[in-house]
Amino acid sequence: MIRNINGSDRRVLTFPAVHPCEDISLSTLLSSLITLSHTISNFKCKFFSCNKRNARKIIYLVQLLQPFFQEILENESGLISGSGSATLCLSELHITFQKLLFLLEDLTREGARLRMLMESSRVANQFRVLSRSVATALDVISFGSVEVEMKEQVELLMNQARKGKFEVEPNDKRAIMVVMEALTRFENRFDPDEGDVRWVLDHIGVRTWSECNKEVKFLDSEYGFEGFNEGSRKVGFLCSLMALMSYCRCLFMEVVEEGMKKCDKVGESSIESEIGMVLSCINSDDFRCPISLELMSDPVTIETGHTYDRCSILKWFTSGNLICPKTGKRLGNIELVPNLVLRRLIQQYCYANSIPVADLGRRNRDIIRIVQPGSLAQEEAMKMVAGSLCGMLENGVVAEKNRAAFEMRLLSKTSIFNRSCLVEAGSVPLLLKLLSSRDSLAQENAIAALLNLSKYPKSRAMIVENWGLESIVAVLKKGLKIEARQHAAAVLFYLASNDRYRKVIGEEPDAIPSLIRLIKDGSDRAKKNGLVALFGLLTHQPENQKRVLEADAVSLLINIIKECEKEELVTDSLAVLAIVAEKGEGAAAILHCGALPVALEILRSSSSRVGKEHCVTLLLSLSKNGGPDVVAYLVKSSSLMGSLYSQLSEGTSRASKKASALIRILHDFYERRSSGFKVSVIPREQFIDVW
Repeated sequence: MIRNINGSDRRVLTFPAVHPCEDISLSTLLSSLITLSHTISNFKCKFFSCNKRNARKIIYLVQLLQPFFQEILENESGLISGSGSATLCLSELHITFQKLLFLLEDLTREGARLRMLMESSRVANQFRVLSRSVATALDVISFGSVEVEMKEQVELLMNQARKGKFEVEPNDKRAIMVVMEALTRFENRFDPDEGDVRWVLDHIGVRTWSECNKEVKFLDSEYGFEGFNEGSRKVGFLCSLMALMSYCRCLFMEVVEEGMKKCDKVGESSIESEIGMVLSCINSDDFRCPISLELMSDPVTIETGHTYDRCSILKWFTSGNLICPKTGKRLGNIELVPNLVLRRLIQQYCYANSIPVADLGRRNRDIIRIVQPGSLAQEEAMKMVAGSLCGMLENGVVAEKNRAAFEMRLLSKTSIFNRSCLVEAGSVPLLLKLLSSRDSLAQENAIAALLNLSKYPKSRAMIVENWGLESIVAVLKKGLKIEARQHAAAVLFYLASNDRYRKVIGEEPDAIPSLIRLIKDGSDRAKKNGLVALFGLLTHQPENQKRVLEADAVSLLINIIKECEKEELVTDSLAVLAIVAEKGEGAAAILHCGALPVALEILRSSSSRVGKEHCVTLLLSLSKNGGPDVVAYLVKSSSLMGSLYSQLSEGTSRASKKASALIRILHDFYERRSSGFKVSVIPREQFIDVW
């Protein structure tokens, strides 16, 4: 009867209730109503962050209706159904009970407590509306042989439901006033009254660090649902509430639960998606709509699996074209499925390349909202938090320094604005000092915080200028935990985005050898970070390529693509080999280790689009820099041409260009050989290890 809805996917204070089907039987409807009423009654034992009396009042009302439902279920003749009034009444009650259930779920939902408190007036009004709806539904019912006593009881309930008062409760009003006063104090650059704020937290049941953290996460997710509208009062208010709860989490919650100390890895793991975009050699053409040829602001996928910008494909459909623009296939339906992964990649690409997000329309609010504060209260609150954490980091004992580094790690995870506040407050030099700590957790939190901060360009200069490179390489080489070492590798990747820093990193004696050891001995995630950092150091830096060859990295990478079962690591290793092969010395080393047949096999059998692209790039570089025997070997491969032609039609624009260039080289070689043109042949065993 009721659609199964995951609470995490549903907006607060929305009611996705469904009407019972028209031809539903009374017994089925009654059974569902009884089930719903029991579910609602169970909420009487749960904690309500606000509207406590209102909630219990309407739960009691539903409980009183249960005997009535049971009575008419056992004796359907008790209702006169010829006019349809019984079905109409019970259907309306069913809709109302669904809405009531969702409202009670919102009120008891962990993480949504502050938000629901600030919506107290609206919630009270919803209770009032739902109570009146119950009365209205009961008013249209026609009683037949229902017992007189039961009929009188229902009429009494109708009266109560219609006249019941549902108002904002005094303690809720007081709590709202305290919150508003705290936000005003933030705007005026004053700390809020700690005693009053702690009373509010206790009132809504937020008493631990983890509960406070859930509030921050929930408010952030709610903000993400709101359409971006610069200056919007609602959006700004959500930002202010989020800042208040971040302030409380960092400064009022004394104990961080042991389970939270290790931190959820979402923030740091985001490096893999960002770096993965670099290693994938994504061309901006892949982000353009095939119809408009503009960067897509809202990519959607149609039935054939092809993706278009929503605006363009809708214009295509409204023009009467019910076929896929790319394939010409007639569509059975024109359903549009949002491509959220691609949209996020486009947003990251635009930010990394300084493309104004306004060009992509209002759906790119995700980037804008993390670059600048949403309200004055949020701006001043985060500056206060950053200053306090830096004070703890500078003057606190070991435990306080660890706590400060941990909070910085969280704050810098997703918000560019938070990173800027922490950097401006002077966090970078203090975190660098903490890297030498013999406390493994403190060291890990410090390097993880630096990883998040290194995504902010100004912090990269501060790291290098404060002699932080040596400290980071020291953690990479002999960090107390593997997690600290892999974070250090990721920091080097972001630093390597600057040409000058890329050169300086390479000149650190232990940097590249330590990365290679991490790739050899680390966990899969450590290997991933090591590979992407190595890739970053090799870009446009021939001196670093020599150091990589001297450290025997090529043989290690060949072993990974031969033996590793993790497709992602194989792909990243191919990306590094492809950039090494751009120079003659690198190509010779790769050929000497027997990579040619391995690359051909991966190109033939891999299901990874990116992996195939890297194979084509590698083979093209080897053909250009490895001598004529490489081309001769490739010409003999029976599967190569088919794989290359498939890249022309199925690969990215970059892969298509690379494949086309390699095909030309193979054709030229074949034509010269057919015409009797002689080429000098170097003994194959010198550089090709044939299987």
